[in-house]
Amino acid sequence: MIDINAYLGHFAFRQLRHNTAEALLRLMDSRRIDRAVVSSAAAITYRNAQSANEELAAEIKSHRDRLIPFAVLNPAYAGWRHDLRVCSEEFGMRGLRIYPHWHAYKVDDAVCLELVREAAARKMPVSIPFRVEDRRQQSWLVDIPDMTQQEAIRIARAVPEAQFIFGNGSGFTGSELGRKNNGLPANYSIEISLLSSLAGNEVGQIIENLGAERVLFGTGMPFHYADGALVSLQALDAPAATKSKIAEGNARRLLGL
Repeated sequence: MIDINAYLGHFAFRQLRHNTAEALLRLMDSRRIDRAVVSSAAAITYRNAQSANEELAAEIKSHRDRLIPFAVLNPAYAGWRHDLRVCSEEFGMRGLRIYPHWHAYKVDDAVCLELVREAAARKMPVSIPFRVEDRRQQSWLVDIPDMTQQEAIRIARAVPEAQFIFGNGSGFTGSELGRKNNGLPANYSIEISLLSSLAGNEVGQIIENLGAERVLFGTGMPFHYADGALVSLQALDAPAATKSKIAEGNARRLLGL
């Protein structure tokens, strides 16, 4: 299994357990997860996200066989072009993760679109979490809304050559994103950490509408427990070949593994 959505490092507003490479690997082993895409939780609130990318690269240096790094960059911060090159060429990071709401820019701002196009040119998928944590549980110091379905639609349309991963979200089948024949570019995949195969069977509906090739297994560890995503995959009423695509095949193709 390949977890497309995991984190390492500290988060400014709450204590995270299992947030070192060794601890996360132990947690992965206990859930039979072989590999994980990791980005820095600290980068979400660091003024200079590149400092957190440097910490992440050092943290996983001895574990590159199992931990696959994604860079977190803020296109509104000076120097992101240099930082993207370093993350891609020197640190070997396989993708990009962006936080428009946390870093105070819009998905269709020129600087954001330029960053995404640069990542696409480097064959780096672009991961965009709809949320970091439930808004009701946020610190009194911040009030960061979830990214909306319409924002995801706008960026998917604006950069059709990119490959997007939309994660930490739900309600996809209630918008164009999760509907069949929606007229959108087929340039995005949906990660299942906050979806269900039981109540409402959202995972099954997305498979029917978009195809199993565009659904990815992810947990959100250590912000979230892994068990919810694992149960969703296990409970999914689908052939073993479909579950295998979601568990690892689609991630391997997307990441070029």
